Amino acid sequence: MYKNYELIVLDRDGVINLDSPDFVKNPQEWHPIPGSLEAIARLNKAGFKVVVATNQSGLARELFTETDLIAIHKKMRAELAKVGGYVDDIFICPHGPHDNCKCRKPKSGLLETISFTYNIPPEKILSIGDSLRDALAAEGFGCDFMLVLTGNGRKAIENLPDLKEKDLIFSDLAAVVNAIL
Repeated sequence: MYKNYELIVLDRDGVINLDSPDFVKNPQEWHPIPGSLEAIARLNKAGFKVVVATNQSGLARELFTETDLIAIHKKMRAELAKVGGYVDDIFICPHGPHDNCKCRKPKSGLLETISFTYNIPPEKILSIGDSLRDALAAEGFGCDFMLVLTGNGRKAIENLPDLKEKDLIFSDLAAVVNAIL
């Protein structure tokens, strides 16, 4: 049904791992959502490129360092490898909410960078997220979007009436992958 996608863009917190209102600040605070790592492995085995696009304003807020973020992503990659999965790349916005950068979601700068890096047009990209920010970034970029109810997904539904009509809301990443495959 959705096999025309070449690239899957995943938000991190709330899609791959449990989100925290206090930020995920170190590898010990990073915990995968049940089934998410296996879902990524299934995408890999089906031939999709999979990248992460994540706002990490904790850097700008000095809640963690770049070294901490690298360690978090190293743990994520190691846990993915244990189930036969991987992400092709991780794109981050390190800016705070008031920095007015073009890469911080809900702006589409990260998606534009990903598209340019992989030379894949928006219509061949699927973005999966758990927030209104993720949805707006996808809409502004022109790629398809699917919402997961993990993380902030339940709050986002109130602001995304169009998604309800399109049946693009899923319980979690595993459910999205089931629909794609």
